[in-house]
Amino acid sequence: MRAITVSEPGGPEVMAWTEVPDPTPGPGEVLVRVAATAVNRADLLQRKGFYPPPPGTTETIGLECSGTVAAVGPDVSEWTVGDEVCALLAGGGYAELVKVPAEQLMPIPEGIDLVTAAALPEVSCTVWSNVMRAARLNAGETLLVHGGGSGIGTHAIQIGKAFGARVAVTAGSDERVRQCLDLGADIAINYRDEEFEKLVEADVILDNMGAKYLARNVTALTRGGRLVIIGMQGGVAAELNIGALLAKNAWVTATSLRYRPVAEKGSIIEDVVGNVWPLVAAGTVRPVVHEVLPIERVGDAHRLLDEGGVFGKLVLTVG
Repeated sequence: MRAITVSEPGGPEVMAWTEVPDPTPGPGEVLVRVAATAVNRADLLQRKGFYPPPPGTTETIGLECSGTVAAVGPDVSEWTVGDEVCALLAGGGYAELVKVPAEQLMPIPEGIDLVTAAALPEVSCTVWSNVMRAARLNAGETLLVHGGGSGIGTHAIQIGKAFGARVAVTAGSDERVRQCLDLGADIAINYRDEEFEKLVEADVILDNMGAKYLARNVTALTRGGRLVIIGMQGGVAAELNIGALLAKNAWVTATSLRYRPVAEKGSIIEDVVGNVWPLVAAGTVRPVVHEVLPIERVGDAHRLLDEGGVFGKLVLTVG
């Protein structure tokens, strides 16, 4: 098969579409022939050498895919050859074939084509596990999402609204602010011009910035508020005012999806299929795809994401 290989940590030019050995599914695994994959910011970090895959996982980049089942390993009964699926991966999506634990496969939501479905697994599992499971967002509460124009941000806006929350977002330009409002956000703040903590009190904050926003996020929390950190674009170390948290009975947590055990990922996926897929089928929640490119243009896709003008997800077709 062919896959994107990385010759050494570096820029987009270190990636190449080359021949590599075919993977073989083991017990409890499924082999998927990839139709499409999607680009995540974590992919850029892995390419640069900053985000290694979990031990025992392929070095090939790619945290999600869609495609058809090509083979099933021993002890797999719930999937058969030819099934159309999408999958949450620990790695390997930038390839023609990828092996996946059976628990991490999902059916294609009704009404979504096979290529577009590649944009759903990572964002849906990230948003559900953090906003709905960890932070327990309730109807009538306010959800603040940083990076509202990102893949995760565009999905979080729709999930928050679907479950009865008031949704506020931050974004880096007036155009992205407008796009977030058009998608359903109640409040959209251009963080280059305004200070979000002076404009919003949030019950739940989904944060991709980390250190840079820690103190400001705590300020923006309501009493009993929950801050969930899922990224470190603004650095890894900051001082936390514990007194401010105590005064609000608030809490802060940080989570990663990639390194969770398969069984835990399977539990999240079961929730997503049961709770989010019906919303996708109904058109209440939809994948936001900025552009679809062939896998051979993966370098261009990484450059586009690095430049910051992508609204939603970039999808790469394979074959």
